[in-house]
Amino acid sequence: MSLREYVRKRRFDETPEPSGERGAKKGSPAPIFVVQLHHARARHYDFRLEVDGVLKSWAVPKGPSLRAGEKRLAVEVEDHPLSYATFEGDIPEGQYGAGHVDIFDHGRWSAHGEPLPALAKGRLDFTLHGQRLRGDWTLVRTRREGRQQQWLLFKRSDAQARDAESDDLLGKKPKPAASPAAPRTHAAKTPRARSADKATSKKWRAAALALPGARARPLAAGFAPQLCAQAQAPPAGGRWLHESKWDGYRLLADLDGGRVVLRSRNDLDWTGELPEIAAAIQALPVAGARLDGEMIAVDAGGRSDFSALQEARKSGDTAHLRYVLFDLPALEGVDLTQAPLLQRKQLLEKLLKTSRDPALGLSSHLVGNGAAVFQEARRHGLEGIVSKRVDAPYVQGRASTWIKIKHADTDEFAVVGYTAPNGSRTGFGSLLLARPEAGVLRYVGRVGSGFDDALLKTLAARMGELRRPSPTVALPSHVPFRSASVRWVEPRLVVEVEFRGWAKEGLLRQASFLRLRDDKSVEDLDMTKNAAKGRAARPAPRQSPVVAATPKKARTVGSVMVTHPERVVYPDAGITKQQVAEYYRAVAGRILPELIGRPLSILRCPDGTGATCFFQKHHADALGAQVRYVRLREKAGGSDRYLYIDDEAGLLELVQMNTIEFHPWGAYADAPDRPDRMIFDLDPAPDVAWPALIEAARDVRAKLREAGLESFVRLTGGKGVHVVAPIRRGPDWAEVKAFCEAFADAMVASSPLTYVATASKAKRRGRIFIDWLRNTRGATSVASWSLRARPGAPVAMPLRWEDLSSASSSSMYDLAAAQRRAARLRRDPWQGYDALDQRLPQVG
Repeated sequence: MSLREYVRKRRFDETPEPSGERGAKKGSPAPIFVVQLHHARARHYDFRLEVDGVLKSWAVPKGPSLRAGEKRLAVEVEDHPLSYATFEGDIPEGQYGAGHVDIFDHGRWSAHGEPLPALAKGRLDFTLHGQRLRGDWTLVRTRREGRQQQWLLFKRSDAQARDAESDDLLGKKPKPAASPAAPRTHAAKTPRARSADKATSKKWRAAALALPGARARPLAAGFAPQLCAQAQAPPAGGRWLHESKWDGYRLLADLDGGRVVLRSRNDLDWTGELPEIAAAIQALPVAGARLDGEMIAVDAGGRSDFSALQEARKSGDTAHLRYVLFDLPALEGVDLTQAPLLQRKQLLEKLLKTSRDPALGLSSHLVGNGAAVFQEARRHGLEGIVSKRVDAPYVQGRASTWIKIKHADTDEFAVVGYTAPNGSRTGFGSLLLARPEAGVLRYVGRVGSGFDDALLKTLAARMGELRRPSPTVALPSHVPFRSASVRWVEPRLVVEVEFRGWAKEGLLRQASFLRLRDDKSVEDLDMTKNAAKGRAARPAPRQSPVVAATPKKARTVGSVMVTHPERVVYPDAGITKQQVAEYYRAVAGRILPELIGRPLSILRCPDGTGATCFFQKHHADALGAQVRYVRLREKAGGSDRYLYIDDEAGLLELVQMNTIEFHPWGAYADAPDRPDRMIFDLDPAPDVAWPALIEAARDVRAKLREAGLESFVRLTGGKGVHVVAPIRRGPDWAEVKAFCEAFADAMVASSPLTYVATASKAKRRGRIFIDWLRNTRGATSVASWSLRARPGAPVAMPLRWEDLSSASSSSMYDLAAAQRRAARLRRDPWQGYDALDQRLPQVG
């Protein structure tokens, strides 16, 4: 088909659609795609791929499915001009395709091979890089007869596949990208439509102001949640309403000017983790609100499932999580915290009725009959109920007007240590628990049941990073084990356990682990307030003084005490933690110039490189007093504390906390949006010989010189090579990324059989991947002289360009060889790096 058919079907003096001029893309790195939701006579999705200057188009009645292998009918229609990629609006009645058009998704796409021959043959494999649709897809032609050829569109099995439909993703509308060929095209929006939006906002504000106690003032973002007291039985009478006690995570939402921030009860920013919930809130017909509720996963029986919730967060598959709302502290600039609860909930219910998004739900309630509601909750297998005074204001903190009543005797405690595993068990034997009383942590017993193998492994890794040499709490004299046998940890983790009352010594009876509470801190555990609300008090344990003790085997390296120096970090090479610490002290003068003042990602291996390792970028007090932090803006909004160091003591404190690898940002903490270097990571396919990689590094150097940039070379300690070009601070990340992408594309264009610039493994056979994506905000690369958590303890090693030809592999330097080299080097291999004052070249 051609644009002639597109033009023939339309009268452009009567439709706002763009005319049928063929697009001419200039300087765009990859073809575009767009998916539009078309509310025509028959609702459908239009799927369009840029090929040869036009948008090849298919009508997909049910929309693309994100389930791997689930085929959807795609009827081929006429080609559309590139300018159609930005079209949204209403096609008038009487015109071809009459109805409303919205952009569902847009982005770039890449074909696996040449697209035109593939389409002619009837099978196109391709990758989408959109906001909603990502990963690998396939179009297969099934019938050629008639004017409209029929195809099947389906998602390939990859990390982006999940159990979701296109309709499941509706809510927040992606922002259309500018067309490479033409300006944005919209059906005109009339002043009447704009005033209707303002009228809607005024309507909700008026409804909020009508509530008793409402105040015409905004409630600040970041409001604190109201917390529950505990009771043994539900309150009686009609002054109380009763809700299900949801088994999930507390979630607070701040909506301001259409922008949403989702927060945990500890004020951690979860917006980026929950895009579907954020989108659903943004789609509400209001510009401002404060919302309170619970994030849950729902099982087949309609009950909240905490295990499924944790798994969803771990995997990132959050599409089917729900936000069950139970309060509305503010709406459209009106503070409702002093309004009666029941009327706040009634207004919340009206607001939620405007949304059909399954991500949002209302926590329903019953007024009165608390005992009957509690028994009904037991019959349905629910954990308990929450009872609230119908006339209560919203209190930012704990108050007796909200009460939780549980069927089982459960509570939350701080983890202060653990015992070694016995027999075939891995990870740990049992957790030692404590609760704060009068400002002091007191030991309350152990829990050793309720863990599966995965949880044993995960918790062991988490506790490994919190290890401390001295006891966290005093142990009563009657416990059947010695303090010296306990592996003590900083009290940072909170767990919930089920138990059968308290023994006379003041310890838990028959405790069983239920869950880790990442959403709570030790500061949230306040026994005195809970006990005051009718909770049975337990006997206070006998106390013994906490003795500060340093393990006998601890060793001082530099100014830092290294605990467990004998622990084997590299099992294949027999390298211990003390040897790792001594290596980093020996090379501190060489590695610190690349680390000091830059935000870091560190790779920590608490149980050695043969066990679980994890990256960490956020600061924690347990890392050490000399490890600093800077508060930086997060991609999804809000900010968090990012770690950095400024001296050898900070370096060694991170090593004491089992850090193996150091990965700095390409910018300093004082100017995180002003990069000062570019890194091209040359990553060879397995069948690329080492000499070819050396030649590629020299080729990149030569091409950078043609652009006016000097560069330096580093062996990564893995399988690749870094080419690093310093630049003067000044350009932002978008400019640096644009240059690096254009440079990588130019390398591929000049030698397509040698290089690829995409991470697709299917395209990398016999080629070298020029990874330019490390040049974005927050991306990191391994530092020179950093160890790698790989067999043999290899080191990322900077070289002079003239020494590259004698290198035998990227991992040729291990810990011992690197330490010897550091001792004998008379000058820095990257001498002159800091003296270079070179500007970022302009793209285009």
